[in-house]
Amino acid sequence: MPRNLLKIALALPLLAACGTAQQPAASSAPSAAPAKLVVWIMDGSVTKDLLASFEKDYETAHPGIDLDLQIQAWDGIGERVTAALASTDAPDVIEVGNTQVAQYSASGGVRDLTSKVADLGGADWLPGLAQPGNIDGKQYGIPWYAANRVVVYNKELWGDTPVPKTRAEWLAATAKLNKGGNQGIYLTGQTWYALAGFIWDEGGDLAVKRGESWAGALDTPEALAGMAFYRELQALGKGPKDADEANPPQHEVFAQGKVAQIIAVPGIAARVLEVEPGMKDKIGYFTIPGKTADKPGAVFTGGSDLIIPEASRHPEAAYEVVKALAGEKFQTALAKAMSFVPNRTSLAGVLAGDEGTAAMAAGAANGRATPNTPAWAAVEATAVIKQYMTAVLTGGDPAAEAAKVSKTITETLNSGS
Repeated sequence: MPRNLLKIALALPLLAACGTAQQPAASSAPSAAPAKLVVWIMDGSVTKDLLASFEKDYETAHPGIDLDLQIQAWDGIGERVTAALASTDAPDVIEVGNTQVAQYSASGGVRDLTSKVADLGGADWLPGLAQPGNIDGKQYGIPWYAANRVVVYNKELWGDTPVPKTRAEWLAATAKLNKGGNQGIYLTGQTWYALAGFIWDEGGDLAVKRGESWAGALDTPEALAGMAFYRELQALGKGPKDADEANPPQHEVFAQGKVAQIIAVPGIAARVLEVEPGMKDKIGYFTIPGKTADKPGAVFTGGSDLIIPEASRHPEAAYEVVKALAGEKFQTALAKAMSFVPNRTSLAGVLAGDEGTAAMAAGAANGRATPNTPAWAAVEATAVIKQYMTAVLTGGDPAAEAAKVSKTITETLNSGS
């Protein structure tokens, strides 16, 4: 996932991790040294205090285990994980971005945990977080936490306008707010993760797998319908058609007080307040509306998974650590401490006290992921979807432009096969 999507909250005391303690065999001889397990945790995922609490409680419950929890920087992590998976001395557990699992599992160095899914409560996992960890029907990545986009809005500008529950209501409210020098929405022409959600809502996808090959799918009727909705919504503001949400930073635009809403993760509010503290009581949140009121709009689910390298010297003990980190008690503590969405749909209620994270959790129930192939990173790197969006928004024929970008995506995804 992108590093540290949300502002870290104060850590709460961690509940003791669950698991069966390993009892040493009765003997008058000295006990064997505990097995040392190395766990890589990404910077920004958990506070040091929370990790220290987990380490203490886990080792107390598992006297045969010595945890070595190591914080890793996001910069250069891909190369470090790849090297570790190819070594004979890998960490026992590694936190990875959920969309990175396909890339790492392709190396053959990640342990298949399919047989453990039921034991881990997999039926309750967030779909958009679990899917990227499942490659060709095998579960390599265990969902850990999630974050996704919501609508962040200016309460002062919205006034008594009702929060929309459907796309149609969303368009109507946005059109009403787009007047008098105010923008109904600030949506740039290249906010492609938002486009992906609209496409998924229509039943389409960015790319689909056909046998052993992949095919770009932006030229399907469903994907074109998603693009049509994006174009209609984007026109209700002054967002640049040839830039993404970072150019200029959309939180800076929103902070000026003339934008009714943006699409972003809730944590963006902290950045808005850095620019304009006077916005403190004006920021609200709601889940991205779906086509009907009974289901939220689809969203890209970013987040992290836990993997066990094949080279782990203690794979069974490593699994017990994963089970504790992915279990209900730790997930509850993590969600409250870090304002992340827990990995289980049944735990969405633990965020109910915070408007932004509650809206995020509701949307996560309809979360999705990008195409599950190691080659998808190359598609993102070339920015072809962004270029396609700009072409359509500046007058290009949608079908023709979609056909071109789908062809490019197909070639990119199959270039290494």
